[in-house]
Amino acid sequence: MTDNEKRPSPDLLLKEAKNEQVGKLKIFLGAAPGVGKTYAMLNAARGRLNDGADVVVGVVETHQRSETQALADGLDAVPKQKLDYRGLPFEEMDLDAILKRRPKLVLVDELAHTNIPGARHTKRYQDVQEILEAGIDVFTTLNVQHIESLNDIVARITGVKVRETVPDNIVQNANAIELIDLPPDELLQRLKEGKVYIPEQARLAINRFFTPGNLTALRELALRQAAERVDEQMANLMRRYAIAGPWPTSNRVMVCIVDDHQGALLVRTARRSAERRQASWIVLHVETSRHRHMSEKAREEITQAMALGESMGAETMTVTGEDVPTEILRVARERNVSTIIVGKSRRSLWSKLTRPSVATGLIKKGDGFDILLVNNADNGIRNPASQRLWDDSEKQEKTFDIRAVLKTGFILGLASVLAVTLSPVVPLFLLSSIFLLAVLLVALDIDFLLGLAATAFSAGMLALLGSPSELSLSGLGENGVETLLFVLVFGGIVSFVADHVHRQFKITRHHAERTQSLYDFTKSIAAAATIDDVTQVTVRRVAITLGAHVAVLLPKNERLDIAAAIPADLTLDTASSAAMDWVWRHKKPAGFRSDTLPGTPFYGLPLQAGPNTLGVLAIRIKDGKALTPAQNNFLLSLTYQAASAIERATLVSDVTQARLQTEVERLRTSLLSSVSHDMRIPLDNIILTSRNLTSDWKNIPPDQQYVLVSHIGQESDRLDRFIENFLDMTELVTGNMRYVRTPTNLRSIIELALARLSRCLKGRQVIFDCPDKLPLIPADANALRRVFVNLIENACSYSMPDQPISILLRVESDGLTVAVNDRGIGIPENQRLRVFDMFYRIKKNTAVMGAIAGAGLGLSICRGFVEAHGGTISAQPGVDGVGTTILVTLPIEIASS
Repeated sequence: MTDNEKRPSPDLLLKEAKNEQVGKLKIFLGAAPGVGKTYAMLNAARGRLNDGADVVVGVVETHQRSETQALADGLDAVPKQKLDYRGLPFEEMDLDAILKRRPKLVLVDELAHTNIPGARHTKRYQDVQEILEAGIDVFTTLNVQHIESLNDIVARITGVKVRETVPDNIVQNANAIELIDLPPDELLQRLKEGKVYIPEQARLAINRFFTPGNLTALRELALRQAAERVDEQMANLMRRYAIAGPWPTSNRVMVCIVDDHQGALLVRTARRSAERRQASWIVLHVETSRHRHMSEKAREEITQAMALGESMGAETMTVTGEDVPTEILRVARERNVSTIIVGKSRRSLWSKLTRPSVATGLIKKGDGFDILLVNNADNGIRNPASQRLWDDSEKQEKTFDIRAVLKTGFILGLASVLAVTLSPVVPLFLLSSIFLLAVLLVALDIDFLLGLAATAFSAGMLALLGSPSELSLSGLGENGVETLLFVLVFGGIVSFVADHVHRQFKITRHHAERTQSLYDFTKSIAAAATIDDVTQVTVRRVAITLGAHVAVLLPKNERLDIAAAIPADLTLDTASSAAMDWVWRHKKPAGFRSDTLPGTPFYGLPLQAGPNTLGVLAIRIKDGKALTPAQNNFLLSLTYQAASAIERATLVSDVTQARLQTEVERLRTSLLSSVSHDMRIPLDNIILTSRNLTSDWKNIPPDQQYVLVSHIGQESDRLDRFIENFLDMTELVTGNMRYVRTPTNLRSIIELALARLSRCLKGRQVIFDCPDKLPLIPADANALRRVFVNLIENACSYSMPDQPISILLRVESDGLTVAVNDRGIGIPENQRLRVFDMFYRIKKNTAVMGAIAGAGLGLSICRGFVEAHGGTISAQPGVDGVGTTILVTLPIEIASS
């Protein structure tokens, strides 16, 4: 026993963990109506009720049986939903009322029942699935003939095709199955006594369905189903607890659906075969060029067969190719398949002559595989309409293609004219090459049947040219008959080969177009940076590929909104919106021609990335046709990529938001640090100096008193400027700054700034060079004054007290320029742009300059005010490379006064 065999199965443990989050399903299984399933269900429910559980009746059909009705009486029942269909009232189980009531256990009779159109789901078992997902336990009843994989077996036994079926995975995933068994003799006796149907119905049932042979066979099926369920539970138990056992070897079953009506039969057969082998299985559809000429009904049958396989737990695949056996074997080898199941299809005589059957090709080429051939005989119960695989309108269109006929006539006419012209001097066997070339052109470029017609026409023309007078084979001369036979045989072969090449070319082109479409979408989606870009690319690609109306719906405030649509004004009606909301919440497709809300015009697919449903893709096909398997596979690939792109864009947005939040936190920390430091220092100086003055005023000399009072004033100015900068930056960041622009003399602004800094500039040389006559500029004088206060104060802070500061104002062609120069430590070149960022301060030499106060807001405020006036500000090297020059340029918009 290996280490892996000693470990419990992680898949089973995970499955059990998931099952703990949903309700428990118990199925009361019987071989036929009347065995007592509903009675047993109600009896079990009574037991749960006596144990204190909250039990309600969702729907129970007593069929007027007194003993069954007695058990149902007294149980709480949820009122049924009233529906109107074709002018008649009907009642169905009210799913929403049950979900709102949220009992511990709900009774749902007749699991295979088909709901009236207008209900949320097509089938009652889908209602049960939604109830289970809500965490509510369910008791239900089911007859064995309604199990999907047994449908065709029951049809062969009874001669009756059961239309209402339940997928096998519903039965397989049930937490418990209780077999309600009754011998056939006792059931027939109950029928005769009127305990199952009323007397007239009972008589018909005994003669048609309830025969002893049928009941015995159905009973055997029910017993076998229950036994297989017990075997499966025992195997799962052994795997869960790592109990050693003779486990089956790993194998895989693949069933192949080609262009015929027997897909559902093959899928059910494969499901039973895989279950017996305890093997995984694949449903494969090979799409050929003939698929284009199939009727809508035939296409829909293939789609339904693929959906049936998926619902039974199979992996579904669609490939394209003209050589069906080769494609099947290629996939079988790639997926390590051991058993291949195909159907024995009915074929026309022409089909048998021109190409071998799929089964024959597989048997001839499939060495190493087990080939299981399924006979499609259904004992006469098959629907004759299903034999019409090909669309008559398309065949007519193909047969009477006027353009193709005219083109063929033109080619043959040209060949005939050339042959007639050359016939006096060119022998017959050389003239045949002209017609063979014409046949080749027709067969390759136009059509197989027209190629055969061209061959016959060419032979006739050669006969006419070889014997124009006698119109007989004997008058053709030497090698004349051989030439005609060669033309007929070669023309037929050329037509057949050309038709095969033409079909293969169409398949290849179709496959290339599909691949190119996905490639283009992948390339576009990779370049999409935002969620809006992703949704626009998605709807555009789907609309182009399917010719449909498309919308992507994304959640917003707990509801879905259209994020992008084609056409742009596309809206969803109430029913479609409800269907898309269901898709989003349940992570399953729904809508048009599906099993859930099929009456809505839109079909919805979840945009799912891992466990998260990010939105819904809503599609409305213009011609109202169902999606083909290829289209459905394309949409599944596209929705996966779109969901991944939306998730990526969301993560990018979240990262950007996180970075922004980090930056805000950094700025907030810097601001608090600046406020606590740069406000505290001048405030401490003011408080300390004031205390010294008040405590020992009389003993302080007058000149020293003046110095202390001046120091208080200087620190107060410094504090005032800091608070002013802080308020200015707050208004700039929030966008609340309001400017009052009036014609302003810039010289006066600078002089006001110098006056504001008189204490700071005391003892320092200030050079102000300005022309006598200046143009006025439209400006907010107060804002510009604060600009130059900050610039001049910075120049003082970053230069020694004995160093001069110069201010040069000039009139240039592009406006007024002001250069504020200092001869201090200067700004390194790599920091000249960053000094205008909030809270950024250059790295200074404190040994030379000492500690320099400031929050790093001044230059940032200057840039905000200058740019608001349409100007520019920059840091440059000082005069002769010493110190720093801050250059401000302001535009002139008003003439000089």
